[in-house]
Amino acid sequence: MADKFLDKVYGIKTAQDAQEVYDEWSATYDDEVAENGYATPARCAAVLAEHLNPPTQPILDFGCGTGLSGTALAALGFTTIDGIDLSAGMLETAKKRNVYRNLMHVPADAPIPVAPGDYAAIAAVGVITTGAAPAALLDSLLALLVPGGFIVFSFNDHALEDPTYEARVKTNLDAGVARQVSRTYGDHLPGIDIKSAVYLLEKI
Repeated sequence: MADKFLDKVYGIKTAQDAQEVYDEWSATYDDEVAENGYATPARCAAVLAEHLNPPTQPILDFGCGTGLSGTALAALGFTTIDGIDLSAGMLETAKKRNVYRNLMHVPADAPIPVAPGDYAAIAAVGVITTGAAPAALLDSLLALLVPGGFIVFSFNDHALEDPTYEARVKTNLDAGVARQVSRTYGDHLPGIDIKSAVYLLEKI
């Protein structure tokens, strides 16, 4: 029987630990999240599709994992998607989906190899949360956008229970870094009764 990871991934403390766990999880990740009804990739893609036109503009799928988020974006007509992840194992699966223009392996704590304005939008689906990336990652991703660029991201219930996550959104909004286009709360992993808030911000 394959190991289950959803019950322990939210307790990860360091980026290095995350890299090791996600490498180990890569072989069974898709099956485990699918059996729990993973809904957030499709929700994020749908929100972005309402606002980003034309769909040929480049999108960075940050923390793309096995490519579920890229697949959701491609299903809605986006054609220029690059993926980046800290797990080489996850990226091997993502490559097989044939929805990415480029895939980049960036180890834990390494600089993000992207310049401001390279992408019209960034997706960080299920990435900024306990057991994955800290709230401060939002600042780094917003810095990679130029005015008019979008970022779509999600906070699951675990992140929402930690006030630092939504506080980071408020700090950027109050500072005039971005404006909030939408925030919707809905299914994330209904099989284990976890929901998520999906945000769309536009860089000012």
